[in-house]
Parts: sequence; C-alpha cells; structure tokens
Amino acid sequence: MMDALGTPQTLLLLGGTSDIAVAIAKRYAGDRPLRVILAARPTERRTAVAEDLGLAGCTVSEVDFDAHDTDGHAGAIEQCFAGGDVDVAVVAFGLLGDPEQAWTDPELALELATVNYTAPVHVGVLLSERMKQQKHGTIVALSSVAGERVRRSNFVYGSTKAGMDGFYTGLGYALREHGVNVLVVRPGFVKSKMTEGLGAAPLATTPEEVADLTVKAVRAKRTTVWAPPLFRLVMLVLKAVPTAIFRKLPF
Repeated sequence: MMDALGTPQTLLLLGGTSDIAVAIAKRYAGDRPLRVILAARPTERRTAVAEDLGLAGCTVSEVDFDAHDTDGHAGAIEQCFAGGDVDVAVVAFGLLGDPEQAWTDPELALELATVNYTAPVHVGVLLSERMKQQKHGTIVALSSVAGERVRRSNFVYGSTKAGMDGFYTGLGYALREHGVNVLVVRPGFVKSKMTEGLGAAPLATTPEEVADLTVKAVRAKRTTVWAPPLFRLVMLVLKAVPTAIFRKLPF
C-alpha cells in the first residue's frame, strides 16, 4: 500500500530499461525503501539498470517481458504480482522508429502498432484485472504529446500514441469505481536514449523532470500530466489550428 505521503512500497516497471521509468524509481527510492520489479527483456542493459537501482537503495527483482511477445504477457504479469500487491505500475515501453520509413515499410508500421498500441492495451487489461482484485493501485501510462494531434512529420508514431492515450484515459474512467487510478503522462521531446541522435526540439525536457512531475501527479491522484506543463497550453492552441494550415506547419 501507499504510505501516508503517497509513496509506494512496490513499483512495477514494464519496459524497465526506459530512462523515464528508471528516473521514476530513483525519485521514489529517495523517499523510502522501495521494492522494484524490473520487467524487460533479459539484456545487459536490464542487468545494469538492476545494479544501478540496487545502489540507489532499491530491492530489485527481474522479470522477463517482451512487448512483441503478446502470448507471454499474462505469464509475465502473473510473475510480477507473485510477491504481493503492486502499488504503482508504469507502462514505459515504446518504439519511436524512423518517421519516413514507418509509413512506407509495412513491417516497421506493424511493429510500431504492436509495441506502442497493441501491447500496451493487452498489458493494461491484465494490470487492471490484478489491481481490481487488490482494490488499490495506480497505473502510469507514458504517452506523448505526439498523440494529441497527429502531425505529418511522425504520423505513424503519433497515431499509435493517440490510440494508447485514448485507451488508458478510458481505462481510468472504468477503474475509478474499483479504487484504482490511471495517470496518463504526456511528455514532449525527452532527451534520452530513445531520442539520441535527433536534433534539439522546443520545450525539450529530461527523464528526471518527467519523473518528478509523474510522482507529484500520482500523489495528487491526477489523471493526466504534461511534461513540461506548458505543453498543455501549446496543444490547446495547436488543436484549434485549421487543418488546411496545420498540415503545412514545418514540424
């Protein structure tokens, strides 16, 4: 259960090698002893993250999880909950892909749809069933401002995030009566390993800044948060731009 300050005892990171997911774990670990379930593919990166979180004071267990392997999702989630209740589960996996290749390469388009939409929906249903049984908990879904109004420059990725965002927003409505909260996090450009090599973008943020906003939003039982917060106003403006103008914007 969450303590009186809103800090979890157990944190599940699905896509546990995500820079934002790791930053969230470290942010919580600074407040109290924390059990972290690191669910990701068995790689050197996962091992390094587990060691890093251990040095930060976390008790870490590792679970094999692959977004592509939908047949294995149920078993992975069962293993994640085998040690007891999960207070906060972060759905942090995702794939950016090359934006121009994505709409001309059917295999890449399918992979983006699978990793960014199909797998998060599947996992979300599995998580919701577990949290309904325990009658408490928070699911944090790492979405993107790219899904709020899909742009020409990355419309395949943006469309998958739009679908994922819509699913978790609706899931929050459905789970509210069961004592479970869903927080949808909408970052802009995050300077991380996922965006390494890409040019700088306006209102760029860091995994640590996203983590800080996320932790505060979980404690406040919010349902959405933008990172940075100014993006909320930016997207309100962009949503009001007529399509004939919006499709010509150079981004």
